[in-house]
Amino acid sequence: MSENGAENTAYATDPDEYRHALRRHLATAPSLARFRERGHKSTEERITSDARLMSHLAAEGGWNLYGWPTEIGGLGGDERHRGVLYDELSRSGLPVPEPHLLIETLVPAVTKFSPHLARRHAAAFLRGEEWWGQCFSEPEAGSDLAALRTKATRQADHYVLSGQKLWTSHGATATRLVCLVRTGTTESRHRGLSMLMVDVDSPGVSVRPIALASGDNELAEIFFDDVIVPADQLVGTEGQGWAVAMFLLQYERAMYAWQTASVALRRITELRRLVGELPGPLPDGARRRFGACYVDIITLRARSSQTVRRLAAGDTVGPEASVDKILLASAEQGLHDLARDLLGSDFLLSDSAAVRAWRADWWYSRSATILGGSAEVQRTILADHVLELPKEMAR
Repeated sequence: MSENGAENTAYATDPDEYRHALRRHLATAPSLARFRERGHKSTEERITSDARLMSHLAAEGGWNLYGWPTEIGGLGGDERHRGVLYDELSRSGLPVPEPHLLIETLVPAVTKFSPHLARRHAAAFLRGEEWWGQCFSEPEAGSDLAALRTKATRQADHYVLSGQKLWTSHGATATRLVCLVRTGTTESRHRGLSMLMVDVDSPGVSVRPIALASGDNELAEIFFDDVIVPADQLVGTEGQGWAVAMFLLQYERAMYAWQTASVALRRITELRRLVGELPGPLPDGARRRFGACYVDIITLRARSSQTVRRLAAGDTVGPEASVDKILLASAEQGLHDLARDLLGSDFLLSDSAAVRAWRADWWYSRSATILGGSAEVQRTILADHVLELPKEMAR
């Protein structure tokens, strides 16, 4: 049986066979060695390297194209194949490319609601030739997306887009932006929202990177000044933006949770090795904390595996996906707090590439309880829509 993923259609129907073949390829391909070094000094450098890895995997056998429909440049299969990819990349010491966070969030929604846009652009995204930003939050509308004000007005065959977005994921480096905009009145709340795909190089688009405490430009502030967006770049129909957003959130919850668990299992092993190289005995309680952190990661993995299987079966995942988001934040922050505490003064002062990476990731992990919906909002969703707890009595 061929080792070339692009020539083996059996992989699309058998995730286990795909896993075994992918594992062999990642373990034996000498051309992948350069991607295991992670001493990147900026977000732009890191994402560019990740995009090259995506291009390499696509060209060497299409390994990262499984799990996506052939109509948009994939090789068939479902969400389970993508979960296998993230597992095996981490297992082999390779990064899970950062653009895959938004591939998982945006591509399924664009494919479902506007397949013509997916056919036009998704293949380049999957192959690392471009990447997209998720452009939802605004200065006065973070977790409350129904309050957003960025306005798109239909004029003949195009929309005129004006407004401001904040905390745009991958906004500093994206080629395209998938934007939630207001096409109705402010009073119409979620019923007046639509989704547009906007090319970043369009006249009137301004990007202002937002540096995190680590110095990385993970996010951006975006300004739209009478930007012309062709009407055929509407995702879904006008007024359907809230439905599109709710559809993509189930992927943001589930597939990102699986990615996080896959990476965390590799990172906790790396941390154990790094701490073991420090002089002197392990700090008191270190083994217990490693065990507790590992349990959190496995709990996240067990929970998200159920959600991934439901997505692969074509089920709609509802508000219960908020459980995945809460577990994700707990596992991610717990792992990086463990690194901070056990590495001691090295965590603050060491200039080694390994410790610099832990330090930068610790800063980013602080946002895990905020980005993509705060932990408080997730618990409220579970209380109201899953547990159906009684509303608090107004005083």
